[in-house]
Amino acid sequence: MRLAPLLLALLALPGLAAAQAAAPQAQKPGMSLGFDPGKGGDKAIQVEADQGIEWRQSDRVYIARGNAKVKRGNATVSADIITAHYRPTTGAAPTKPAASGDDPTGGTEIYYVEANGHVRFATETQTVTGDRAIYDLDQATVVVTGKNLKLETPKDVVTARDSLEWWDQKQLAVARGDATAVREGKRVSADVLMAEVERDEKGGQHISRIDAQGNVVLVGKDEVGRGDSGVYNVETGIATLVGHVKLTRGENELRGNYAVVDLNKNVGRLLGSPPSDTLTGGKPQRVEGLIVPKGNAPGAPKK
Repeated sequence: MRLAPLLLALLALPGLAAAQAAAPQAQKPGMSLGFDPGKGGDKAIQVEADQGIEWRQSDRVYIARGNAKVKRGNATVSADIITAHYRPTTGAAPTKPAASGDDPTGGTEIYYVEANGHVRFATETQTVTGDRAIYDLDQATVVVTGKNLKLETPKDVVTARDSLEWWDQKQLAVARGDATAVREGKRVSADVLMAEVERDEKGGQHISRIDAQGNVVLVGKDEVGRGDSGVYNVETGIATLVGHVKLTRGENELRGNYAVVDLNKNVGRLLGSPPSDTLTGGKPQRVEGLIVPKGNAPGAPKK
């Protein structure tokens, strides 16, 4: 579930626009262009497209069409069409007359990138697929939309109906619409999943916590938990469910308003209300349960 190294390392493309003076307005089909930010810069950027690369100076955009790919280091974004918007940057005092509307020093930067059609982001350890992606460098956010949205890593698979998002400043990944996260047989589903990402000592990233909102379903080995909202600690396997909680194991069901479930140990504890309500003087609520004896005859009344 690591979106940061995949999307941000790839799409921060200042070196592409910096080389605009050497780029022709259109390239022949199948041609590729290489851009190197130079000394002290980031890794070189490679742009490829089967149907050509177009540079629209008046619109300040680069457009790569036909199996377009942008490569940077071990990260690649591919799509039917990739459009990169750039703008002038402020710099030192001019040494020559400025081009119309551009910075006197000739400096430019990419600030907005669009990828359309069969979008795929990939690194050595993860891929994100969708129909359309928008990356806003000013806000440091990436939004992927379309059908069959999926994020895959060696440990995790995340799917969503409406969008997959990455908020770099908050180190937060968001999946919206029938969102589901799966790891090692454990599954969390909700209307919205928000995953907090942490970085380890080696620079790798992993999800430490998932906040779930709306129609939450938590599935472990033998137990299913449901609630209005929930928090799941991925490392410890402990989840908290709040609001209209149901814990189900086989035909047995417990109902209340608050539950703590340990998916690693397959243990659940149900309360009528959160412990904080009792501490603040709130009235405890009762819990209910339906326990079905083993060997109960099919069709017989259950007690």
